[in-house]
Amino acid sequence: MRRAITLEFRKMRRLRTGLVTAILVVAVAALSSASLFSGGTRETFDDPGAAPWAALLLTYTLMAAMTSPILTAVLASRQTDIEHSGVGWTLAATAGHTPGTLCRAKLAALSLLLLPAIIGQTLLVIGAGMAAGIRVPLDPGPWIGYTALLFLLDIAFLALHIWLASIVENQLVSVGVGMLGAFMAVFTLLMPGAISRIIPWGYYAMISHAGQQGGNVAYLTPPYAWIAGFLILVGAVFVMVTRRLDRIER
Repeated sequence: MRRAITLEFRKMRRLRTGLVTAILVVAVAALSSASLFSGGTRETFDDPGAAPWAALLLTYTLMAAMTSPILTAVLASRQTDIEHSGVGWTLAATAGHTPGTLCRAKLAALSLLLLPAIIGQTLLVIGAGMAAGIRVPLDPGPWIGYTALLFLLDIAFLALHIWLASIVENQLVSVGVGMLGAFMAVFTLLMPGAISRIIPWGYYAMISHAGQQGGNVAYLTPPYAWIAGFLILVGAVFVMVTRRLDRIER
């Protein structure tokens, strides 16, 4: 597995996966922070009652929900399409890496790339808040919690798209599902939690640590049990379907 992961990183350099990820990370941070520099928003920066950090986290949640499904779809599709475009599946099999093993190696490699990207994205948003002049003390707990859950949820959807990209050669299908997921993720932010729980992309809303309470924005406690159950389910399904790939002739 370690050798397979190393090979995936070599493919990333050729595909410029790191550059694509960095561009999307900066874009999300910029979109999340854009409202900080408007005149009306600045008036709340010194008011603890206005919860400026919670409001910024809520905006960040919206932008991440809008872009993360697309990011995971693009990363997974690019990393998997290289196997379809040549004889990658066959060559990997001759080296002892079955299709299922290859898919798991892709997930591990992309996860290692995504971890610093998500952390950096959050730090950029926080840095923008400080640069804009927010003087209310930052409570790091909700930000750390949201960043961790966003990373885990992105891994879950990476797994989904790696599997989908491996069984369907036309990568427009996987990317199209990602775009549909982005719409659903944003839409579920406006829906009751009971509905979000039954929509896979609804978990981008479920992991939110900030939301509206009455007329104010405040920190919230997400339903950790539901989120953990979803992540465990996705992990179990991914292991099952990738093992099944080993029995499919290519």
